[in-house]
Amino acid sequence: MDSEWPHRALNRLGFGPKPGEAEALRRVGLPRWLDEQLAPDTGPDDACQSALDACRLRIKYDAGEGWAAVEEMRPLASLSKPIDALWPLSDGKKPFAGPERQFPRLEVAAATLLRAVHSRWQLREVMTDFWHNHFNVYAGEQAVAAALPAYDRDVIRRHALGNFRDFLEAVGGSTAMLVYLNNRSSRAGSANENYARELFELHGLGRGAYLNALYNKWRDVPGATAGKPAGYIDQDVYEAARAFTGWAVEDGAGLGGEQRLPATGRFVYVESWHDNYQKRVLGQEFDPYQPPMADGRRVLSLVADHPATALHLCRKLCTRLLADDPPETLVKAAAQVWMDNRRQPDQIARVVRAIALSPAFADTPPAKVKRPLELVASFARATALDMTVTNGLLNEVDSSGQRLFGCPPPTGYPDRSDAWLGAAAIRRRWSLLLGLAENWWKTGALNAALPFAGPVTAAEAAEGWQRALVGGPPSADVTQAIMTGMALAPTARLTPGQKDGDAKLRRMVAFVAMSPQFQTR
Repeated sequence: MDSEWPHRALNRLGFGPKPGEAEALRRVGLPRWLDEQLAPDTGPDDACQSALDACRLRIKYDAGEGWAAVEEMRPLASLSKPIDALWPLSDGKKPFAGPERQFPRLEVAAATLLRAVHSRWQLREVMTDFWHNHFNVYAGEQAVAAALPAYDRDVIRRHALGNFRDFLEAVGGSTAMLVYLNNRSSRAGSANENYARELFELHGLGRGAYLNALYNKWRDVPGATAGKPAGYIDQDVYEAARAFTGWAVEDGAGLGGEQRLPATGRFVYVESWHDNYQKRVLGQEFDPYQPPMADGRRVLSLVADHPATALHLCRKLCTRLLADDPPETLVKAAAQVWMDNRRQPDQIARVVRAIALSPAFADTPPAKVKRPLELVASFARATALDMTVTNGLLNEVDSSGQRLFGCPPPTGYPDRSDAWLGAAAIRRRWSLLLGLAENWWKTGALNAALPFAGPVTAAEAAEGWQRALVGGPPSADVTQAIMTGMALAPTARLTPGQKDGDAKLRRMVAFVAMSPQFQTR
């Protein structure tokens, strides 16, 4: 391993190191660090909890029909609420202003940023971010926004390092996904295919296993007659959609006559809505009239156990943790670990460990561009910024192209570097960094003297901030670019603690963070 591996590992397996953490990792070694991170205890994470407790977001709206005007600063109170406490916000007939209906999304977005910066369980935060993108829901829809705190807390976070089969069922039965992909309205005789298609194409086997262009009958798919098809076709999607009929939400819908479901927002299985007749999915025959939810659960098991799912998920994990085009040998090795551990409660953690300890992980140079969430969190951590989250910061992250929980298509945000490198996107990235350094959005004052014991020259300051942010030897090209951009002579004296010195040092750290060395991981 080269001397910069701790910095690189903490940028990939976390949101970057705080001062001193790279050296601490060098001392304990990556295996021991992974042992702790992949089995986070349930004890208090004091620094993170303090940041969550202290955060306040502004909500303001005028009086309307049925509500008074509001302008106040609110805590993140929705994070711990059960779904039935927030579900009334989804009812368009109830008198709530628009900002009230969207406030749970803002709270979860703020908590996501705060946890990325302050949590000691960095790898869990990275995996939570990964799975939110993999199992994407669009919280711009008011019912999904109301369900988002429960989805984040009870589904994504709870299963982020666990067993994928259990994870699939938690997602499939979550209110957020049932609403987003319309399965709550799926009935026998008119099964909605949205969830079933995304289960195969995005959540499970992947687009590479979609073989409908080659085969239009299930028995023609290689391996299908033996119950082990190489991939899936539209017939599998149609039949799987029938298997999930009756998986619904207590949203007040009518059951016939004068009976209605309660309006709690919780999952419910409605037997009378389920298609009980025989089915065939992935070459497997389903007998009619199975026990409640058995059809859907069997589909989930078939998807979770399919080798194409292992390859699809492990390629996505390697892409997230290493590079846009990870080595195929690593993807296949990780997929084998996935399959070997598919009955283990910590299946995902075991796969992540195998990837992190692989030679490819150590040998792959930094090239993957950080997305805006990573950029903000890694900058705050590298500069030891005691960051809070404000509406202004959330708005700026939204404008950068990564509106947290606001991606409309089920694909989620792209995880390739070129998607984040347009001219407008780069300007937004630089604005994010400069705004954090100069505290434009009242997120916290940066300590301009952090790497220095006293007065320094401009060149020494640029080099000192490069060591602090990047971890390796400073780049002469970056130093020269900063001198030119700030119109500073390399020998100019900068004194921390003085207004002019602090202003220049803060701007300098933002410029260092704009360099390719910090922008990639």
